[in-house]
Amino acid sequence: MTSADLDRIIERLDRLLPQTQCGQCGYPGCRPYAEAMARGEAGIDHCPPGGDAGARALAALLGVAPRPYDRARGIQAAPHAVRVVEADCIGCTKCIQACPVDAIIGAAKHMHVVVEPLCTGCDLCLPACPVDCIVAVPATA
Repeated sequence: MTSADLDRIIERLDRLLPQTQCGQCGYPGCRPYAEAMARGEAGIDHCPPGGDAGARALAALLGVAPRPYDRARGIQAAPHAVRVVEADCIGCTKCIQACPVDAIIGAAKHMHVVVEPLCTGCDLCLPACPVDCIVAVPATA
């Protein structure tokens, strides 16, 4: 397989992934997971946000046997975003640092806000918040 072929496969795998950048697959984001799959270093069953349908699509693209996603990595949650409870936010910036897609804006010692169309629902900001002022909300269309 040429380098160009590998690049095309990586691109197609990456497009099939949900782009949550959550890390539940064991990689720091969807693209690194796609690269590992293309190189044969990772299975098609590592992505909880993609669920069983995502694992089947990845298997079809790679020409391997389909299998359900590995539930030990997490559950497939309904599409959602997060919201900052303004009255409780202390402006610590820990959520901003945890967000892999820069969906949270704000400044130190000031209330933060989530730009919902950018939020992938990865939930990495939830454990980072020391005052639990971030809540999951249904994703808007």
